[in-house]
Amino acid sequence: MPISENARAVLERRYLAKDEQGQPTETVDGLFHRVANAIAEGDRHFDPKADVVATAREFYDLMVNLDFLPNSPTLMNAGRPLGQLSACFVLPVADSMEDIFDAIKNAALIHKSGGGTGFSFSRLRPKGSTVNSTGGVASGPISFMKVFNAATEAVKQGGTRRGANMGILRVDHPDILEFITCKNDTSEITNFNISVGITEAFMEAASQNRPYDLVDPATGRVTGQLNAKEVFDAIVSSAWQTGEPGIIFLDRLNRDNVVPSQGEIESTNPCGEQPLLPYESCNLGSINLVNHIMKTPAGWVLDRAKLEKTIRTAVHFLDNVIEVNQYPLPEIDQMTRSTRKIGLGVMGFADMLLYMGVPYNSDEGVELAREIMDTVNTIGHQASEELAGTRGAFPLFSQSIYKDGRPLRNATVTTIAPTGTLSIIAGVSSGVEPVFAYAYIRNVMDNTHLIETNQILKDKLVEAGIYSEELMKQIVEQGSLAHVDGIPEEIKRVFVCAHDVSPIWHVKMQAAFQEYTDNAVSKTVNFPNSATKDEVAEVYRLAFTLGCKGTTIYRDGSRNEQVLNIGKVNDGKEAAPTGRICEECQIPQAEYGHILPRPRPAVTSGFTEKVRIGCGNLYITVNYDENGICEVFTNTGRAGGCPSQSEATARLVSVGIRSGMDPKEIIQQLKGIRCPSCLRQPGVPVMSCPDAIAKALEKVLKVSKDGPSAEPPAPINPAAKAAAPIPHPGMTPAEAKLAKFCPECGARLEHEGGCVTCRDCGYSKCG
Repeated sequence: MPISENARAVLERRYLAKDEQGQPTETVDGLFHRVANAIAEGDRHFDPKADVVATAREFYDLMVNLDFLPNSPTLMNAGRPLGQLSACFVLPVADSMEDIFDAIKNAALIHKSGGGTGFSFSRLRPKGSTVNSTGGVASGPISFMKVFNAATEAVKQGGTRRGANMGILRVDHPDILEFITCKNDTSEITNFNISVGITEAFMEAASQNRPYDLVDPATGRVTGQLNAKEVFDAIVSSAWQTGEPGIIFLDRLNRDNVVPSQGEIESTNPCGEQPLLPYESCNLGSINLVNHIMKTPAGWVLDRAKLEKTIRTAVHFLDNVIEVNQYPLPEIDQMTRSTRKIGLGVMGFADMLLYMGVPYNSDEGVELAREIMDTVNTIGHQASEELAGTRGAFPLFSQSIYKDGRPLRNATVTTIAPTGTLSIIAGVSSGVEPVFAYAYIRNVMDNTHLIETNQILKDKLVEAGIYSEELMKQIVEQGSLAHVDGIPEEIKRVFVCAHDVSPIWHVKMQAAFQEYTDNAVSKTVNFPNSATKDEVAEVYRLAFTLGCKGTTIYRDGSRNEQVLNIGKVNDGKEAAPTGRICEECQIPQAEYGHILPRPRPAVTSGFTEKVRIGCGNLYITVNYDENGICEVFTNTGRAGGCPSQSEATARLVSVGIRSGMDPKEIIQQLKGIRCPSCLRQPGVPVMSCPDAIAKALEKVLKVSKDGPSAEPPAPINPAAKAAAPIPHPGMTPAEAKLAKFCPECGARLEHEGGCVTCRDCGYSKCG
């Protein structure tokens, strides 16, 4: 079975069935058998005598060879009691208190089952509108988004996947300006991605710098006007600052609405690639393109015969998913079966280009994208027609835009979804994104740091006779091959990473895939930190011109440097002091006398230590700058622990120290606190998690006074090795300032496919 050790670890952590103690009760091979057997049972719904054993073997081979993988809920839940197999849903949000809270309840049930949800808040009356039934005033869509966000936060604590949401507001809604900036404070509405629903009329008005109408959704009346260019610039500015909002082109979504009789498409799933009607769900899967090329004397070429066979089997698989799925709501069951939408996409596209020697940012690369997706879409529709011949067309076919043509089993067939975790399992590049990085340092959580190298690059460098660990370190430091001496130009030309690819080529590639995709393409346009707002605006305009259905951008490091600290206001201007400055420590104080913490420095030094506790391992990081200790954070190992309590303790310690408290006083308060789980276990060197934090603070306190060049402190646990002297080893101070890190394992996150993924542990913001 071609599963890497990293992929196996991700499967064990997130996908394998476990007992009450959290121990796996199945193997990786057993997972694929479980899924294949469960999905093959769908054949019996159409033929009681169907050879489901043969079908299960075909499905098993498809997955175990990593030729195709279905979306994560199918891998997690097929053949298990929960049985919810869909990745994404769209729920309606109507303009009444009852409907709003019904939507919140339904979203909670979906999140509990492992799915993500999309909402349009465009039907909610604007803030300040009169509520006739009560005589009060409406609080507006953004206030209700915060309620949805809080509900998601509560539910995700106990789920196997984090609940993810998409929130969309039409550009002509009167509250649009508040919506555009609602996530400029990145601590707000954290469980939502947001996108502005843009119309073609708006884009035309923006290009002509003229006003457009705002419409009250409750009455349909025009309530005012805004300058379209100024609103467009506001969208660009917020996206430049934080990566949000994205944009979707509503007219295009509805131009491709297969069953317009069922209403307008107003929303998408959390990553923006799956437009859905209310109560629809979609079942996604991705073909591994690396497994569909073959080496010939002339070089690597597409294995078209194998690709076509995989497409047909994958369409069969996904249609069966609809049959055996246990939907979280009866309305979803009915609507999903009425349209039977599936979303077959691809992953490993960038790796395939590397084998073929084709640069991602080239006309040849774009043409290959068209050729491949044309094949997937054409053969996929043929397979759907063949299924319709034996199983019947989707029930709403007679009301669809296809009603005068050959019957189709599925209203939509193709989607390019993000494949963050799936691509880790398959060991290939994510979706249709360029390679994010060719070499990086992986922290394996025991204070060991390994250089991970893209195998295709490694083989190429070995073939050229220039591979070395030193060269890999240079690539890690530079972030790409572009400025590393000693690498032939031809290799540099082909092995481009996400930040070597100009934003224009990102959009061209997205548009090429969109041309042959029923639904939409999940893609992130990655910008360097130095990118300007004009460059972001150019990408949005180009996405519109080239026929994309939407786009998402991320400027490297933008969220880390967002001005949210004391002394600044949201527009980035200096805030007027509201209190006095302490004469002794020079720390600003609020009017009511409470001390405000100094901002966290951009770059720190520090130590991380693994400490054995009664219920597993606790990883404690203590960081300091020129003023001494400035923060503490903790992470628990796989065996468990009390992560919320430890994190709360660490946060309060950090705030207290940055507010001027003497660390010695904090140490005195925490040291000696007892926990039965620690006291019962022989050989545990601490009395509790707070006691471990206190001991770590005590040891680092002396080092922080001696300066960053000091030797690491002696470990709390004598068997533990000292960590590297910075929290994220292998990164330059500039990289450490700009990067975002995984909240679970501390590795660097990748912004790809409209989502955020950790290639180390499989964490995904989108679930």
